Amino acid sequence: MTLTGRVALVTGASRGVGRGIALALAADGADVAVNYRRDEAAAAAVVEEIRGMGRRAEAYAASIDDFEADRDMVARIESELGPVGILVNNAGIASRGGAVADTEPDELQRVVATHAFGAHYLCRLIVPAMRELPRGDVIMISSAATRGMGPFGAPYNMGKAALEALALTLFKEERVHGIRVNIVAPGLVETEMGRRLMRATAGVDDLRKLDADMPFGHVCQPEDVANVVRFLVSDQNSYVTGEKIFCDGGGPLSGRKIAE
Repeated sequence: MTLTGRVALVTGASRGVGRGIALALAADGADVAVNYRRDEAAAAAVVEEIRGMGRRAEAYAASIDDFEADRDMVARIESELGPVGILVNNAGIASRGGAVADTEPDELQRVVATHAFGAHYLCRLIVPAMRELPRGDVIMISSAATRGMGPFGAPYNMGKAALEALALTLFKEERVHGIRVNIVAPGLVETEMGRRLMRATAGVDDLRKLDADMPFGHVCQPEDVANVVRFLVSDQNSYVTGEKIFCDGGGPLSGRKIAE
């Protein structure tokens, strides 16, 4: 599944699922723009790992909910690496866990803007040039939370639902230009965000203690999500667009108490 000659932008790529996707795309031959918001050292480490594979990589600091920051980032990527042919909208933040009646407007604005506005901004900035490439791919990293829309997480649920609405609109507009748009929706993944979630909701610090209660005997890893993405953006995916693929092992095992 070679991606040689293609440039990928992965948002929120300094750690977790984004890091896993960035490394996987590089392993398949892509040059990678590593977006991050705050952790410069972690982003630099990802860049060095990608360069160690013989690929080009650069780190780009930008809060994706800031359109001007996004505009500057995309201009730099195009100048330094070339036009983006693979856009992975992965960056996200969690809700604070309050009920709707207790959620402050600034939290709602921040969470929804990060998940949905930022992805829209980047599509607006990148898709016009992507149309001129032999192939383009846009991947939205959503969440299995949209399957159940559980309580105490309205900003997160709303942000991911809006992200999916963007994908399901965009694919209809852009397939005539050879651009495929798909959604990947993980469940609980072993990342820092996943650890914080389980610490807060179940008092679990080590996610590997949950392996026996998870599908296929292990908590979902960033590499599991990355493998879905690498197929979707590869030449082996010739005819899949506008789809949502859950990467959660089919949901919790029957009778078990692990919530998504």
